[in-house]
Amino acid sequence: MNDLDQLYQQVILDHSHERHGQGALTDPDATSHQVNPTCGDEVELGVRVRDGRVAAVGWEGDGCSISQASISIMHDLVDGADLATVVRLEKDFDTLMHSRGRGVDDAVLDALEDGAAFEGVSKYPNRVKCALLGWMALKDALAKSGAVLPTTAESD
Repeated sequence: MNDLDQLYQQVILDHSHERHGQGALTDPDATSHQVNPTCGDEVELGVRVRDGRVAAVGWEGDGCSISQASISIMHDLVDGADLATVVRLEKDFDTLMHSRGRGVDDAVLDALEDGAAFEGVSKYPNRVKCALLGWMALKDALAKSGAVLPTTAESD
């Protein structure tokens, strides 16, 4: 394992142990409960949207270190972000997770910050679902909240 792989593995382990944003959100605009039936990972995510921004995200979950770390990192990326940024980040993370380890543009990795640690996870299709679980919950909660999300073309 090279030094970058070790660093990325440590980032995932750190976030799985110290889960940022964990805890139910008081008075969310919407919530989403998602389960990965393949492995049993699950998350209940609440979101509050104000003035075109994700004002708050809170979550409770259980599962493997990949799913829990991914949700923690997602929280850091989207909490307080404008909706166009959230749409772009979700698209970037999805692109990364479906790259199958072939790599993605450095700009995507830079935008994803600690999320870039999941580049190695993309090589394992069964683990991709774990990493995407929180993002699916976020998309669902935002849709349920009635937030008007910019189209992908508008957010690029």
